Amino acid sequence: MNTRFSPAKSPIEDEGLRSHNLLKNPSSEICKFTDPEILNLVSCFPPGIVFRPFDPSACSDATSKTWFCFLALLFLLGYSYPFPDLTQRFFTLTVMSYSQAMPMLWRTLFTIEEILEKERLEFGLLDLTYLYSLVTYGSNRFLFKYKPHQLIPIHKTTQNDSTWKNQFFFVRRDSIPDGDTMPLR
Repeated sequence: MNTRFSPAKSPIEDEGLRSHNLLKNPSSEICKFTDPEILNLVSCFPPGIVFRPFDPSACSDATSKTWFCFLALLFLLGYSYPFPDLTQRFFTLTVMSYSQAMPMLWRTLFTIEEILEKERLEFGLLDLTYLYSLVTYGSNRFLFKYKPHQLIPIHKTTQNDSTWKNQFFFVRRDSIPDGDTMPLR
């Protein structure tokens, strides 16, 4: 296994993590996901991944040209990176960072991806927009709201869990596929 924890190659390459002021209460969303917990997710990434060492002062809205934030929830749901096609296309189209998507949105995308894989169905972003609206309630975090003229397509994707906001980690962009194209916000 070629996974490692590492600072950037040189201080010049890593300008440090920078907050994008997306969080209403940043002090309640500092990182609590430690290095041993991160190591449990190594199998969800391609070989050679470089993780940033645990930083208890980091927030999930931080990023840099060197580091990219991932929520642990995604991999605890069952995702591995690179993400499946529909999920990748959704985030490319919306230009949202992964940490701006609330768990309900991730659970819905994951469930749809699982159904598509098992049933070999065709389903695209247009189909997704027919079923759901992308909404926020002023928090810079987004979720899906099913459209009233539709039956609820996927049930029970909401849960009362606030720990996901503190469970995230950073990966060096140049150690993952398409890391250089990940959003800087």
